[in-house]
Amino acid sequence: MPAFRFDNTYARELPGFYTAWQPARVPAPQPLYFNAALAEELGLDATALQGEAGAAVFAGNVVPEGAEPLAQAYAGHQFGGFSPRLGDGRALLLGEVIDSHGQRRDIALKGSGRTPYSRGGDGKAAVGPMLREVLIGEAMHALGIPTTRALAVAATGERVLRERPWPGAVLTRVAASHLRVGTFQFFLAEGDLPRLRQLLDYAIARHDPALAGTPGREMAFLRAVAQRQARLIAQWMNVGFIHGVMNTDNMTISGETIDYGPCAFMEAYSPDTVFSSIDHGGRYAYGNQPGIARWNLARLAETLLPLVADENDEAAVQRVVAEATAVIDGFPVWCAQALLQGQRAKLGLQATADDEEDGRLVDAWLALLQNQAVDFTLAWRLLADAAEGRPEPLRDQFRDRAALDAWLQRWQQRLAQDHAALPLPPAERAAAMRRVSPWVIPRNHQVEAALAAATAGDMAPFHTLLAALQRPFDSDPALAPYAVPAPLAETAAYQTFCGT
Repeated sequence: MPAFRFDNTYARELPGFYTAWQPARVPAPQPLYFNAALAEELGLDATALQGEAGAAVFAGNVVPEGAEPLAQAYAGHQFGGFSPRLGDGRALLLGEVIDSHGQRRDIALKGSGRTPYSRGGDGKAAVGPMLREVLIGEAMHALGIPTTRALAVAATGERVLRERPWPGAVLTRVAASHLRVGTFQFFLAEGDLPRLRQLLDYAIARHDPALAGTPGREMAFLRAVAQRQARLIAQWMNVGFIHGVMNTDNMTISGETIDYGPCAFMEAYSPDTVFSSIDHGGRYAYGNQPGIARWNLARLAETLLPLVADENDEAAVQRVVAEATAVIDGFPVWCAQALLQGQRAKLGLQATADDEEDGRLVDAWLALLQNQAVDFTLAWRLLADAAEGRPEPLRDQFRDRAALDAWLQRWQQRLAQDHAALPLPPAERAAAMRRVSPWVIPRNHQVEAALAAATAGDMAPFHTLLAALQRPFDSDPALAPYAVPAPLAETAAYQTFCGT
């Protein structure tokens, strides 16, 4: 039996949307990481994919039966500047499988060599960045945030030249699809409306099948994508995640987080936090993420307008522009609603009350964290202790305890109001809070230490950290070392880099 059972709709139904291509052969494939549980979920033959035989597949030396490797075409706005031809410069979609839940999933290689879209790059990847995708992706999955996931990482036995030579690796990535806002932009830039229509119909069939063939499906699709992104961005914000490079080619139609390059988790709370080494203006700062998502969705809307109204029919164009604008203007509302819903759960609130009042309570809490440079993750987590009548661990995080105490009094009054509507014992309330406020996140200094060790050949710290990240909400004392923030001076100087 083949290890994969492919059913490749992208290759079959969208000729002209990609370039068929083969992964580059590498000298010495070796297994570094294999997610056996994910393999089983995908309906794969996990036994056949273990060890060196699997490494040959995951490094690209063996193309599995039924695969149809291809480099997808897409465009993208990168830091606001439009590039009409990007595409998979070092990635290849092997094909699609139907998982155990009946969902279609892409399986793709990253770091598998040059393609026609490489633009002078070598198409390769290094061990550290590919294992970083594992750590951050699996952490996001454990946090319940939609994400692409790593099936495997294989070392290649060759050196990849960046600022210096690094050991090479290839990532095997799983996604609901690799359709991006930039995919639509590519065909708009080409002026190819028939293919743009074909892409839309394919995306709807894959991600919003209830809309297939319905009148007005173009704007309904835009709305569905926008609402998925609103929920996703709210989830990012509620765990302090900063994507770092929210270009339109890094925004999926599926609503999954993709491309863990210059990303990181915020420690001391500040909306201006930026980790990307090239984001000098803070375009993709933590607090800017909802606005950037809206901007990206406006670019998606631009690709759909020509499919709805003839540019020579002014009345039709105005009507469609108004419909699209209503969706784009609705995004901040949907995102704010999703964000507040998550914040209420983190505050221990079960009953919905006045949104403005609860919003002011959250804003005052975040202002406290910012003014006193308090760790975002620990503050939310320790609030659960305060809900049980033990505020001291939280108070220990603040220099100005009087300011915190004043806010805690406001919060306790709101809890009393909530309890009157939906009575809940303090222990149960605290437990509910701990289920939505993680104790363990990928602390940047710990991630870097694990990746440095792995690059040097020691995978033990990577596996230990990965095991901790897969239990983000557990109160196990053994996880305590992974809940410790880095010193403020180290966090302030921390940078992440593109090209991963």
